[in-house]
Amino acid sequence: MSIQVGETIPSVTLKATDMSDVKTDDLFRGKRVVLFAVTGAFTPDCSNLHLPGFVMHADAIRAKGVDDIICVSVNDAHVMEAWGRQNAVGDKIRLVADGNGNLARALGYHFDGSFIGFGLRYQRFAAIVDNGTVARIDVEDGPAFGVSSAESVLVALG
Repeated sequence: MSIQVGETIPSVTLKATDMSDVKTDDLFRGKRVVLFAVTGAFTPDCSNLHLPGFVMHADAIRAKGVDDIICVSVNDAHVMEAWGRQNAVGDKIRLVADGNGNLARALGYHFDGSFIGFGLRYQRFAAIVDNGTVARIDVEDGPAFGVSSAESVLVALG
């Protein structure tokens, strides 16, 4: 079962790009956060469109009352750090590694990409999370992306 509007983000420990532990409770407590998931760092759409859109629109998203923008993927912290560097993320987006897919499974927005050698992956989504509670979540229906884009999040934020 997938997480729905009104439900709390599960308590899971992830990795920051510096390899330190980061708990979802700490990421979301007392904040308004945009959380978006990508299928994988360095994949074509994620690298050329998805992440760059959030980097480009980060200031506009924050101007709508968002405290943090977090990108999560099943890649390890080293990969996420390199991907952030390559995409000049700086402090605009917080990249978080869910290398074991614990949060992906807990949220219920994942798929098995083993048929193409990818293993467990996130289904693309974007969520607005208020103090740990999902206020809105838009999940892609298939491999393309649109509803989870930065532009769609800006519209959702009003």
